Amino acid sequence: MPVRYLLLAFIILVSAMPGRAGEQAMTIAIDCAHPQGTISPYIYGQFIEHLGRCIYGGIWAQMLEDRKFFHPVGHAPSPWRRLGGQAGWSLTMDYLHPYVGRWAVEVALDQPQQGECGLVHPGLGVVAGKQYLGYALLAGERCGPVRVSLAWGEGSDACQVVTIPRVTSAYRKYAFRFRAGATSDQAALRIGISRGLLRIGALSLMPADNVHGLRADTLALLRQLNSPLYRWPGGNFVSGYDWRVGLGPQDRRPPFRNPAWEGIDQNDFGIDEFMAFCQELRTEPLVVVNTGEGSPKLAAEQVEYCRGPATSTWGRVRAQNGHPEPYAVRWWGIGNEMYGDWQLGHMPLADYVIKHNETVRAMRRVDPAIKTVAVGDSSGSWSEGMLAVCADYMTALSEHFYVEHKDDLRDHAAQPALAVRGKADRHRHYLATLGSLQGKRLPIALDEWNYGWPGVPIYGELGVRYQLRDALGIARGLHEVIRQHDLFLMANFAQTVNVIGAIKTTKTFAEFDTVGLPLALYRNHFGSLPLPVPADTGDLDVVAALTPDRRTLTLGIVNPTPQAAKLALELAGFAPAGAGRLFTITGPHADAYNEPGKPPLVAIQEQPLAWSGSLEAAPLSINLVVLPGS
Repeated sequence: MPVRYLLLAFIILVSAMPGRAGEQAMTIAIDCAHPQGTISPYIYGQFIEHLGRCIYGGIWAQMLEDRKFFHPVGHAPSPWRRLGGQAGWSLTMDYLHPYVGRWAVEVALDQPQQGECGLVHPGLGVVAGKQYLGYALLAGERCGPVRVSLAWGEGSDACQVVTIPRVTSAYRKYAFRFRAGATSDQAALRIGISRGLLRIGALSLMPADNVHGLRADTLALLRQLNSPLYRWPGGNFVSGYDWRVGLGPQDRRPPFRNPAWEGIDQNDFGIDEFMAFCQELRTEPLVVVNTGEGSPKLAAEQVEYCRGPATSTWGRVRAQNGHPEPYAVRWWGIGNEMYGDWQLGHMPLADYVIKHNETVRAMRRVDPAIKTVAVGDSSGSWSEGMLAVCADYMTALSEHFYVEHKDDLRDHAAQPALAVRGKADRHRHYLATLGSLQGKRLPIALDEWNYGWPGVPIYGELGVRYQLRDALGIARGLHEVIRQHDLFLMANFAQTVNVIGAIKTTKTFAEFDTVGLPLALYRNHFGSLPLPVPADTGDLDVVAALTPDRRTLTLGIVNPTPQAAKLALELAGFAPAGAGRLFTITGPHADAYNEPGKPPLVAIQEQPLAWSGSLEAAPLSINLVVLPGS
């Protein structure tokens, strides 16, 4: 066969293949002259809870577990171990001289020892050349020098030692500083004596670059995430949490067993630390009050602590804790998932609507300007019942959803959008049928949403790893919230760090998980004036919006298929001028994931875009186009 016929056959074959240059582009017409309302910035909110390694081991910089000795040393699950020989000394838990909580650690030597006897905390992560700051709350009797060391390997040349010449009989804080000589995930902190008696009330060790106790590498990613609002402290945790235990000096706050999840809460991150966290990130707080085991009085006191003048009862306590000015807390969550029998303090809807209204009334007496998010669940009758009885006692109604893995990629990526649409459809029905909503338009606060937590919890409790396929779904979920912008005031991604999180951390590194990338991308670059887009865009999911000044058009395009897709855009009422920008999130395959400390396989790539009227969306990609207008 002549070569020219072979070449012609090849061209025909290639042009017929999906995603190839010969494929017909889909045409999408967008009316840019008539924006439809405004997208709330709160749809890019986040949620943090006292669960797993979200706060402790993720956001908070403390390196030591159980630093106040909730568990007796040497007994699981205490991370602390005995340091020293077996004879001539003892290590006991001293009930008579605690510094905080139930007991202190007492190290008593019957006779002088050749080496140190005391405590060791193994399994710490350190980085070569990095400095670490710590302190110990100690008391002693007839004990000689106390030696505190940080070891990053075996041998005397693989550790640094700080000597405390003497300690007093009353507890005092003794500070120390180290510089790691090598990188290790198996470093150890040791503290011991060679004679006398030593009591250890609490210890602390943090990287020197911590910011008000916050982990610097996590904080840097949180700044990129740029969330406008954070919901805290829960979640299921809040229904058993008394916020008052988290006040005052951190070393004097006793640790406690997490009321809803596994493990011990170190009680170092209370409401004052949460406010400092929000101030550091220049974000708004949404504080959830306890309507499970809590009471309207407890919630009202919490409002007074945050909002009351320094002359009020709880405002005075806040001032004594170093914060004379009221905190800027407008948003308050009234409980969490009280419809569920897994929730502490769960009660029937008929009883809960009374408690909700009593709680809001008590809170409003302290601050009439508060904005409240009520507990909702439209999968049953709970949301409808709350709207029927409590409409005058809420600013918005919460909804939650978690979707699961599906083998088919398109089905998997479609789930968040379908869940959002289902919530919106049910709320439109409430607006049309409930008499209590006549003249009101109570929006949805989707304050927990994500994929669920199947798989191995690599990053602690519920610390599952996400893949590119999940990022595609999160972007599609955002797209649907944008389409339903008239109903959605808020959406808080659950959760921010490690626990089904947008960011994952190891002992020494932090990195965006795949699902965090679209949240950061759209928050920082997508417009706020939504534009109508045809419903039928084939396999692609497309949304559009103008920036507030109407001078820039932004397009979000999700391609959840393994083939490239072309689209042609007809832009009515908008003339692109000059080069635009194209941001793309993709990876080598649908199961690609990121690991802290390694180059990311899935990342945001930016490139200039010369506008030609058409675009190509790469396979398995999230694309955000930014086009300046003339």
